[in-house]
Amino acid sequence: MPEEITAEQLEMLLQMAVIQQPPYLLAGVGFGIAVLCGLTFGRQVQNKLDGWKEDRIPLLPLGTAEITLSYSGTLIGITLFIGCCLQIFGFAAGAALLVALLLSLLTGGALFAQLERLMRQVESGNFKAVDFDNFDEFF
Repeated sequence: MPEEITAEQLEMLLQMAVIQQPPYLLAGVGFGIAVLCGLTFGRQVQNKLDGWKEDRIPLLPLGTAEITLSYSGTLIGITLFIGCCLQIFGFAAGAALLVALLLSLLTGGALFAQLERLMRQVESGNFKAVDFDNFDEFF
């Protein structure tokens, strides 16, 4: 028969147990990173478009170091935010961050490809309306 745990032993076990708090602060930090890097990315793309309108500076390649760094920061911030929010709702840390990474990379890659396609259309002069419902155009 198993031994009964005394009150002292139970108190000692409870003191050793680490109860982790959900990562609220890290979710806020991820959100802040995503917003700041997203605003920077938007401003850089806007500056590229303004330069093209005024001086016909080429729009492409879009993957310069500055634009890639700000877009990567946006994806990292979104990954942190989604991963921490999933942890808040009870997901395990590894699974939450893996799901968040997959979501942000797939969505971010598709949006970057669509943005490059739009820039190519603007540069060539045959700009069409954006159709986000047609998934064949993303890849």
